[in-house]
Amino acid sequence: MRRAFIRATAALAAIGLSARASAQQAPAPASGGKGRVKVVYQLSEGNDQAVRAMSNLRNHLNGAPDTKIVVVAFGFGVDFLVEGAKDARGNTFEAPVAALSSSGVEFRVCRNTLTARRISEQNLLMDAKVVQAGVVEVARLQFEEGYAYIKP
Repeated sequence: MRRAFIRATAALAAIGLSARASAQQAPAPASGGKGRVKVVYQLSEGNDQAVRAMSNLRNHLNGAPDTKIVVVAFGFGVDFLVEGAKDARGNTFEAPVAALSSSGVEFRVCRNTLTARRISEQNLLMDAKVVQAGVVEVARLQFEEGYAYIKP
């Protein structure tokens, strides 16, 4: 009886050590606070929202420079990524977008919006990458890749 108890205790200890080792090797969950923070910004309301977002993005990177940021634009949110687009003060978005892009921010534009609004991909800023559907991209980043969601 004593041997059976010792064997059972040893087996349980081995199972516990094995589970602990597996947990240590498993990747941290996106919300676990470990690893690189990933954030998707949704822009869908036009140039005024884009102006706010440029400030938010700079502040975000100043406060947490290792954050992986993706901006997904659709609807009227694509306007700031069209060459020559200007804010209410007459400033273009090209320089701020280029600066953020060089800091690692990715800009993705909805092809469905471009098609519906008859905007040529050739008219987009160089830093913009086209995806098929903006809303699908936002959902995919959140669900599949664990991105947090921000809409400025």
